[in-house]
Amino acid sequence: MSAKTADKIATAVIVTLAGVIVLILAGLLGFIFVRGIGHISFDFLTSPPETIKEGGGIGPQLFNSLFLLVLTLLITIPLGLGAGIYMSEYAKPGKVTDFIRLIVEVLSSFPSIVVGLFGLLVIVHFFGFGFSLFSGALALTVFNLPLIVRITEQGMKSVPVAQKEASLALGLSKWKTIRSIMLPIALPIILTGTILAAGRVFGEAAALLFTAGMSSPRLDFTDWNPFSPMSPLNPFRPAETLAVHIWKINSEGLAPDAPEIAAGASAVLILTVLAFNLLARWLGRVMHKKFTATK
Repeated sequence: MSAKTADKIATAVIVTLAGVIVLILAGLLGFIFVRGIGHISFDFLTSPPETIKEGGGIGPQLFNSLFLLVLTLLITIPLGLGAGIYMSEYAKPGKVTDFIRLIVEVLSSFPSIVVGLFGLLVIVHFFGFGFSLFSGALALTVFNLPLIVRITEQGMKSVPVAQKEASLALGLSKWKTIRSIMLPIALPIILTGTILAAGRVFGEAAALLFTAGMSSPRLDFTDWNPFSPMSPLNPFRPAETLAVHIWKINSEGLAPDAPEIAAGASAVLILTVLAFNLLARWLGRVMHKKFTATK
């Protein structure tokens, strides 16, 4: 067989496999959207389950998911940025640094159910935070922190060495160089990875079953006191997220229209995660153009 023929066969195989994957993904998304889009309405997105006939409505669950996402990012981003900058610029090469990187890789491959059990034993019971949004945010921090660390480290290492050396040669301190030169250049990569991690947080369910809980108190959206048990801004209340709600309503089967509710909630979840991914790509391009002066 000639090299040209082998190249054509390999190209055909790769294109075929890629096409199969795209068709499977498109079929899955199409199936979810066809089943769920018709059930989505303004009342479905804003009302609690008990206020709509036959058990529909995902308003509190959608709010809980967004609130949990914000809490998780508030904890994860500072820790991940700090650890990534340290690993990239301050950690000396050696066995200790290699061991830390190995631990980060192991943590990033942990099944979410294991992270949930860890959160149940340590965060919920040992530290006594109970089933709450804060417990769920801490568990998801363990789940997403390795990803943010790796993305930050890779983003910092992507900065051209010449720019870093030029800044140091001009007399800028190392921290000033990192803050004013390296971080702006690495920001598009870090921002893109952070938003992708946020999409993972939004769709997580297994870890939250054991930390955030599977039920929510009746929320009073006129009470914005974060210390009130009924306030939606209280981070120490139990909270059922959208992904957990999909699992729960399918497993219990108490609502007469449970399949329709689950289908609508699944479509909303997929659209939200898709929006996060599109936002990541758009912001990445905008930030890259801004800091590299490209058109």
